Amino acid sequence: MPAVGDLAPDFTLLDQDKQPVTLSDLRGRPVMLVFFPLAFSSTCTGELCAIRDDWDAYERRGVTVLGVSVDSTHALRAWRADQRYGNRFLSDRWPVGRVAKLYGVWSEEQGYAERGTFILDADGVVRYAIHNPSSTARDEAAYVAALDGMGVRAGTA
Repeated sequence: MPAVGDLAPDFTLLDQDKQPVTLSDLRGRPVMLVFFPLAFSSTCTGELCAIRDDWDAYERRGVTVLGVSVDSTHALRAWRADQRYGNRFLSDRWPVGRVAKLYGVWSEEQGYAERGTFILDADGVVRYAIHNPSSTARDEAAYVAALDGMGVRAGTA
């Protein structure tokens, strides 16, 4: 797992619309990577809905929020539309879990990512990291507090 202060491992994945997203191309603004087990599951939906419901906090800070799971691009597109999420979703489907493995949140036993969140500064350096097992939800308010701690306040990014 990349530690706070490490340069985040670079990758390219397809988003829900099959458009390639390369992490290093997003430098210049903060990025939040939210690894989660599976779309449409109750805990994952609750966590991503908390981000959706506080979307203005991320938008005003200029944060690019990317959800990452092993779900297909089709499933991620349907879930995004169903829940009206504002963020993009990336499919870590093939080779399965490659990016989750880079970030140290892959569960070989379960065959999907555990709950990991990484907040990167505008230079791609990890400034916040949390890794929870798949059974333990994360606290969305901690993300906004971490952004504030980084000096990424509303209207400053």
